[in-house]
Amino acid sequence: MRLLNLVGNSFGCSASGERLVSAARDGDLQEARALLEYNPRLVRYSTFGVRNSPLHYSAAQGHHEIVSLLLESGVDINLRNYRGQTALMQACQYGHWEVVQTLILFRANIHRADYLNGGTALHLAALNGHSWSIRLLLADYIPSNPNVWNILRKQPSSEKCSHSELERINNLSQVINRPADGGVTALHMAALNGHVESVQLLLDLGASVSEVTVEDGTTIDLIGAGSTPLHYAACGGNAECCQILIANGASLSAENSNRLTPLMVARSWNRDWLEEILTRPPEEPSPTLPSLHRSLPLMSIIKIARECGWRSIDSYPTCQDTCVVCLESKCAVAAEGCNHEFCTRCALYLCSMNTASTSHGHPGSVPCPLCRHGITSFTKLPGTRPIPKDIARTSLSLAFCTCSGENAESTLKTPLCKADGSSSSTRISPAGSSFRSLSCRRRFPSMRLNPSLCMGAPDTSSSLVPCTVDQNLTSYLARYSRSSLRRAASQSETRKSWFSTLNQCVATGGGC
Repeated sequence: MRLLNLVGNSFGCSASGERLVSAARDGDLQEARALLEYNPRLVRYSTFGVRNSPLHYSAAQGHHEIVSLLLESGVDINLRNYRGQTALMQACQYGHWEVVQTLILFRANIHRADYLNGGTALHLAALNGHSWSIRLLLADYIPSNPNVWNILRKQPSSEKCSHSELERINNLSQVINRPADGGVTALHMAALNGHVESVQLLLDLGASVSEVTVEDGTTIDLIGAGSTPLHYAACGGNAECCQILIANGASLSAENSNRLTPLMVARSWNRDWLEEILTRPPEEPSPTLPSLHRSLPLMSIIKIARECGWRSIDSYPTCQDTCVVCLESKCAVAAEGCNHEFCTRCALYLCSMNTASTSHGHPGSVPCPLCRHGITSFTKLPGTRPIPKDIARTSLSLAFCTCSGENAESTLKTPLCKADGSSSSTRISPAGSSFRSLSCRRRFPSMRLNPSLCMGAPDTSSSLVPCTVDQNLTSYLARYSRSSLRRAASQSETRKSWFSTLNQCVATGGGC
């Protein structure tokens, strides 16, 4: 009988989890919010086999609003799937820079490596040529100081950086040149696939052209160990990538373990158009334009956004001016130099997607949309105050559903209606309660469901009072839930999740 109780309860809980997965994958923000309001613990749900959570699905599809909702609901931001990939890795792989920006603002770990090839989010972004994702990943290592480029090029500087800024710049070299399995760096990957903008950005940020691959016994390397990024660019066949690497000091005579130079690699892969470029170095190295994705003020605005928020228009009650870009939010930051004021959200977008160059500022500065002055950093306005630290939703007392299969009462009780001081109960809406009837009202004729085993055991909190719903509404909710379940989850994935939950319950002896 206990096993049958586990079967019934795991079915109801996995069904709600599959609905959240479908909402995250399809971008249904309203459905996802309703599910999480009902049971915040659903953020910890993951699919059978691949172990992808709703956060993984929403990040891979680019639904940044659902990503924010899941993060605010208390999900582990660095949760891994069966390959060891985090949501940040999947967002970088598909180039959803808004998701990457959201995850960075919530302090996602950029150093996690997957289980298959040891690649980080930076490797995946470089592999697919997503330059904005690369820049956002490195936002915490590049100070909003115009002198940072001289330090990266190891040139004498006219201005001094603080000790903390110098420490960040020194750590940047380790992060950007971190090898995956086989010694492959992000620059190797970008050069192999011919992503010119990403190659230029990585070089501007201090990537080394002399890093070589290694033989680790597991990585299949068709070029050979000891290969530099120029070897990989020659294999890829992109002439512009080869020229940029040569202009930044890449050696034409470097040999790998197979005693192949970049020219020999190009010949072996039939890249005949690279003969002239790789035969001899140019007499005068052609100047290369700096990357348009350097975005010097990015660190300053991300720091302000983390401290003071970036979405709510009511976060700055003392500031009365409205942002001239969106005409909705209140101004929170000012651009150093021209002192034009913007809201935090618009300043973030300005630094994260503006590729226009300006001749009125330092390299990497972002042009002001009002006067075209080069912005190097942002500062908080006097009225901008830090937002209070909210308590994580998962740490609060969670409300659960009431599971019962003993009687056939015509009323449905829910503990989610908060007391407002009156004795009358509030009627629940179908949109917020459509999924409740599956775990609460679904009865099996040959078993009795134990309320303590389900992800919906009643809460004893005095701040929550039950509400009564008439029989017609209860029947409607039951029909609505069953049709929504069939539409939300595929039959095969539901079956897999059901068995996964059942095995877990039997092994632990607890609920689902």
